[in-house]
Amino acid sequence: MRIKRLKMGMIGGGSTGFIGAIHLRAALMENHVELTCGCFSTNPEVSKSSGRAYLLPDERIYSTYHEMFEREMQLPEAERMDFVTIVTPNHLHFEPAMMALERGIHVVLDKPMTFSLDEAKALQKKVEETGLTLALTHVYTGYPAVKEMKARIARGDFGKLRRLYVEYPQGWLSERIELQSGNNAGWRTDPKQSGKAGCIGDIGTHAWHLSEYVTGQKVTELCAELSTFVPGRPIDDDGAAFLHYDGGLKGVLTASQIAVGEANCINIRIYGEKGGLEWHQMDPNRLKLKWSNRPEELIHIGGNTFLGPEALWDVRTPAGHPEGFIEAFANIYRNFTLTVLSKRRGEQPSKDMLDFPDVYDGVRGMQFIETMVKAGWNSEVKWQPWID
Repeated sequence: MRIKRLKMGMIGGGSTGFIGAIHLRAALMENHVELTCGCFSTNPEVSKSSGRAYLLPDERIYSTYHEMFEREMQLPEAERMDFVTIVTPNHLHFEPAMMALERGIHVVLDKPMTFSLDEAKALQKKVEETGLTLALTHVYTGYPAVKEMKARIARGDFGKLRRLYVEYPQGWLSERIELQSGNNAGWRTDPKQSGKAGCIGDIGTHAWHLSEYVTGQKVTELCAELSTFVPGRPIDDDGAAFLHYDGGLKGVLTASQIAVGEANCINIRIYGEKGGLEWHQMDPNRLKLKWSNRPEELIHIGGNTFLGPEALWDVRTPAGHPEGFIEAFANIYRNFTLTVLSKRRGEQPSKDMLDFPDVYDGVRGMQFIETMVKAGWNSEVKWQPWID
């Protein structure tokens, strides 16, 4: 059966940011998607210039997302967008996502899903009411090595899990660069745009989600500390937590944006009764396995027969040919689009197709932020139960 391309709209992602281009390249990689419209900036001139750079006709480049939804819905169904990707500051996630769902349009959202937990729960309710698909771009779960980790843990290779360490150090906010122009630090360090959390909302949520995804266990309570090291910054730029999971696993999470010299160094180590495993995002094609009774193993990710079907579904190149960040994004978009297309044909999407972060991950992400904030700034709280 010939696959029809899905028509994509975009909100945000203009030339003044970097993540929009990543989303677009990832969405287009499988040839299942075509960009048909967008409102790429709150600045109409930037939106217009960005849309033209993406080779869109002027009539499909909009000055506001309100105008975009109004005019798109006036088009014949065969011409208007099928889904919208929202790549904006956090305070501009909820309204356009809700507007899309109310109009029968599927949604891809950057994380964290919303500005507040109440907004996240409202989106969950709307997704359940409409039956539409919402994907959340926790990109690190899109790596084949991460899929392989998850599969090996699930089949019991390492026995009962005991201890986990996950960290995400960055150094780009070690000085107050948000007071300068030409960077993306401004909204990330402004509670009115980012929400209650800074570092923990921006990158701590990635570390938390990676830990739950790989282990298949959920955090039930945590003990946390949040810090603001850079004078004058009104929001956290560093955080750490002890985590208890529902399967008995105990973890340590650290996230920092003032770790001078670090780039995007998200790493995870997990230890069970029989062995352990380790993965570093900046060396994404290698997975390290550790054992008590035999030598350490180094798995090179690629089209290898010793990888499980979960990893092979997301592998794009033979071993030794690097694939990374954009390919991981593309795996999320591929699974999202295949899910939407399957549902349109009245078919049940496969387990592989459904393997992407969804609205429920988004709600848990906001619960993580709320729980961390409540525990992290309160010196009287030792263990904080997970906020529902």
